[in-house]
Amino acid sequence: MTNLPNPAPEQDPINRFREVFKLAQEKVTVDPTAMTLATCTKDGYPSARIVLLKDVSHQGFVFFTNYHSRKSREMEQNPRAALCFYWPEINQQIRVEGTISKLANRDSDAYFQSRPRLSQVGAWASDQSQPLRSRQELLARVADIEKKYEDQPVPRPSFWGGYLLRPSAIEFWINGEFRLHDRFVYSLEQDGTWFVQRLNP
Repeated sequence: MTNLPNPAPEQDPINRFREVFKLAQEKVTVDPTAMTLATCTKDGYPSARIVLLKDVSHQGFVFFTNYHSRKSREMEQNPRAALCFYWPEINQQIRVEGTISKLANRDSDAYFQSRPRLSQVGAWASDQSQPLRSRQELLARVADIEKKYEDQPVPRPSFWGGYLLRPSAIEFWINGEFRLHDRFVYSLEQDGTWFVQRLNP
């Protein structure tokens, strides 16, 4: 186990996230953008899955998905969610909690057009989270969409787009020897500043 320094926390958790994320991108061999997204129904039933981080700014964390999916339905019912990043290669974890909103159509359009064409086709073909009789049925829909948009750009489906998680709390965890980890939590104050506390491991 690596002996890690005891860092002094910055006042800006987004800048700190970017520093850690840059290190993860340099060291992690399997997609460092992967993050667990936890959502909850209005009745309090939780669910979690892996999605991919596509952007981060002082506005928040951005990801994209099908608006008909289970996670989207849950975020419509209960617009609070949590993210968790864990990179064992650098011995760090980051947890984010906040509120969810959809991106503007223009932002979803711009990202969709940057995707590989087959990923664009797949977004049309998949009725995400709904029952599927066979893989052949899915591949047949893919073929139909490819034929429909042959020799022309694939437009973004109205049922597919981005979400922004605006953080209200961000926790940084750094692995320490003998489980004496370093933990810092940033909590957003009403005036827009961040209050930083060190937590027990």
